[in-house]
Amino acid sequence: MKAVLDATAFFVERPVEGALFTTPEVVAELVDLRAKCRYEALLATGLTVSGASAGALERARRAAEKSRDIGVLSPTDLSVLALALDIGGVIYTDDFALQNAAIVLGVGTEPLQQRRAVRVRWKYRCSGCGRYADHEGECMVCGAAIRRTRR
Repeated sequence: MKAVLDATAFFVERPVEGALFTTPEVVAELVDLRAKCRYEALLATGLTVSGASAGALERARRAAEKSRDIGVLSPTDLSVLALALDIGGVIYTDDFALQNAAIVLGVGTEPLQQRRAVRVRWKYRCSGCGRYADHEGECMVCGAAIRRTRR
């Protein structure tokens, strides 16, 4: 099995089996000494650091737009999702938005410390007047903030 590790995997002491992969963007986020030590230990035992293809990054971005998680997913999250697409791996993460976008693409996920995410459908609703919109931002009717909410 191929496992793609999100940053969370370097902060917790959960064993992960199989061929291990991560992205350079994840490595750049590892600033904690303990996470860096875990990274070095996994690197010594065969962890592969690899970037994702441009095509997979575009598919990941489109899936995040479809799941309406694009506003909360970082470029690092998208790189993890894209790498999993490229290699046919399972993503190890506790990030619910990342899991939600992965579900749209049919990419497997494995939670590290939390429960497994279920598919969430988001909608956008004005916090002032309650009208629905197609995106976050400012309501054209009352000027209040439009927020992402669960369907």
